[in-house]
Amino acid sequence: MKIGLDVRCLEEKNISGVGEYTLALLEVLPKNDRRGEYICFSNSFRKNKKRLDSFRRFENLNTRLFHFPNKIFNFFIWYFNWPKIDRLLEKADVFFAPNINFLAISKKCPLIVTFHDLSFERFPEFFSPKTRFWHRCFVEPKKIARKAAGLIAVSDSTKKDLENIYGITPQKIRVIPHGFSKNFRVLEANSLDLKDVQRKYGLPEHFILFLGNIEPRKNISAIIAAFEKLTKNKNSLEKYHLVLAGLGQPQFEKKEIRKNEKIRWLGYVERQDRPAIYNLASLFVYPSYFEGFGLPLLEAMACGTPVITSHNSSMPEVAGNAAVFVNPDKPQEILRAMQSVLADEKLRAKLSERGQKQTENFSWEKCGRETRKALENIFLEFRSQTN
Repeated sequence: MKIGLDVRCLEEKNISGVGEYTLALLEVLPKNDRRGEYICFSNSFRKNKKRLDSFRRFENLNTRLFHFPNKIFNFFIWYFNWPKIDRLLEKADVFFAPNINFLAISKKCPLIVTFHDLSFERFPEFFSPKTRFWHRCFVEPKKIARKAAGLIAVSDSTKKDLENIYGITPQKIRVIPHGFSKNFRVLEANSLDLKDVQRKYGLPEHFILFLGNIEPRKNISAIIAAFEKLTKNKNSLEKYHLVLAGLGQPQFEKKEIRKNEKIRWLGYVERQDRPAIYNLASLFVYPSYFEGFGLPLLEAMACGTPVITSHNSSMPEVAGNAAVFVNPDKPQEILRAMQSVLADEKLRAKLSERGQKQTENFSWEKCGRETRKALENIFLEFRSQTN
């Protein structure tokens, strides 16, 4: 079977969750499926990044890199439903898009799309007017979901949203959770990696960590409000700092972070440095209003870092019994959770142990196997219906 893969998300300078997911599948799919032929599709007017170079070692994976101006290419797809991407890839048998994008696919080629979340439908107020307009009028996720031969949802929460918001039948959706890199693990306390990363970012000895995109949906303001109360009075917890890591909005830094010298914003953290930062943290706090999956939860738990997160959307699925759950609308509840975990060594140890155990349910290898099975089954179902 010839499988087309959309890897345009890897053209971004700094990749986030969707890029991590795509890179992981590029690693496991061709390695574990020697019978399949994988053809990656990417497009960038400028010279393409070298992120795909490491995958050239797979004989059954090839790349087709095009250099159309993206605005023109996307306009033609949106307005004319052309060019057909599967035909650009020498008539792929099936086309797999790891995220929603501008897509034009031949009627004879089944399209399979991964939906990571429908946050733009559930919480439009967290997105700019430009982004809302882009989703509604150009990419049209609802239209893509209904047109696709099959969908992959990264959690039961996302599956339910596809059913309830877009009216997709359950039989059309496969739930396949994310995995995590084995680089995320508990490191020795005297590890050189830890010391090097601590020096590189100027990290304090004791800190609470948030790692993710700095955006309203992540509820950073509630973290800051809880942290400021945590360290307001002189007590054993005043030694802690708050470290925020991730791509963010400049105005957020000016309005919130610069007010408190104990709050640090690291900006985007290189992928190879993240395991050490999780290990160095005393606590990971992630009280998001909504997540389609929440990959940082897995990464933190795999590093043995105690976790506080929200009891909504997909986060209970990911964290299981290995986190302290809070209401994201109540900073006071986040504060009490911080106090409980930081002041109780036994609780921290229990959360750390449970977290490492919980991550055994997830792996990119498992995700890859189930994705490959889904691609084949959807392809066979599509052929049986069209013949």
